[in-house]
Amino acid sequence: MLTYQCSKYTKIRIKGISVPNISHYNQCSLEELSEIVNIAKEIKEHAQILLVIGIGGSFLGARAVIDALTPYFNETKLEIIYGGQNMSGAYLQELLSFIDKKEIYVNVISKSGSTMEPALTFRIIKKYMEERYGKEAKQRIIVTTDPETGILKRISEQEGYRRFLIPREVGGRFSVFTAAGLLPIAVAGINIKEFIRGAKRAENDFEDKNVQQNAAYQYAFSRFEMYQRGYSIELLASFEPRLNTLHKWWKQLFGESEGKDSKGLYPSTVSFSTDLHAIGQFIQEGSRIVFETFLDFEEIDADMKIPFTIDNIDGLNYLGGRSMNSINNISRDGIALAHEENGIPVHKIILTKLDPFHMGYLMYFLMKACVISATLLDVNPFNQPGVEVYKRRVRELLLKESSLLLTMKQT
Repeated sequence: MLTYQCSKYTKIRIKGISVPNISHYNQCSLEELSEIVNIAKEIKEHAQILLVIGIGGSFLGARAVIDALTPYFNETKLEIIYGGQNMSGAYLQELLSFIDKKEIYVNVISKSGSTMEPALTFRIIKKYMEERYGKEAKQRIIVTTDPETGILKRISEQEGYRRFLIPREVGGRFSVFTAAGLLPIAVAGINIKEFIRGAKRAENDFEDKNVQQNAAYQYAFSRFEMYQRGYSIELLASFEPRLNTLHKWWKQLFGESEGKDSKGLYPSTVSFSTDLHAIGQFIQEGSRIVFETFLDFEEIDADMKIPFTIDNIDGLNYLGGRSMNSINNISRDGIALAHEENGIPVHKIILTKLDPFHMGYLMYFLMKACVISATLLDVNPFNQPGVEVYKRRVRELLLKESSLLLTMKQT
């Protein structure tokens, strides 16, 4: 299912600790699942594009699963695109041009509705949808938000939008098993029941008993040991480019959960073998501030064999008949060997297969390990006070500038 292998430089010492329960992150009623499946079917029947508006965990979890489990070059009748993750006017202008004359549904995801990037994007997209579809716009806009409070909840009630709820206790980076993640994933044609089944299996496997054999505890404790030994950067490395968005979700999960009180490892990522040609030199011989965690799947469905040639002009016939994936696996082992021989700790997370079940299993495992890891650092894994600081400062500057411009106009 999932194997965690520690670096030879790590000796895990596990003692009993009190870890917050995260089982409520993995709850979704059969009624809600059925509604998600039905709306996903409606979108696939009536749209060419689903525009997902959100930022951070509100969209990264879903996008990580979709990018991991759909073809690289995906010619489908329905495409999922994303907005609200930046404040680029050029991006938004090109997005509007791209969706024009295509049938659109919108899923806006935000707990509060006040986060600047998705809020501004939704204001523009809401106007576009109303001008284009009229009264039908409310059927084509689906809101995923807080069940009790927030601007987006009020807007959805006022406009009569269909609404899914993110439980109050679940933050964005932990929300992939709620409607925030499940609706876009279902629209992409991925089996969300298998995805949730994997998470529920992980929930059972990584309960707080038998912690010496518990991979989530082992990963968290080995990270903590690396931190205590003076390492400041954890480098998550994978060998399949379709996992690049999962990297981004992992960075937010650990960075936002642990980076408090001047504590925590800096989470960074690389995609091998591509990034060996960019950052490989530093990893091999640079400052000793980095340890690595390799993430790999034993089975990838698609593959390609290397052909033999008569002239062998490129000298690669010795690889003829081998598959690209087998060469990629040998490359992984060679990279690990080179790094470990030069004193770089390498840990490994290995799963059986890249499919919905194992993606659900992996993401729950990482959430569990993250909460344990933050607990070891004695920080709250569920808040993000530093994020609120920069949000407040940006808003203050915008209000100050708007007030100044208004005064200038009046004079």
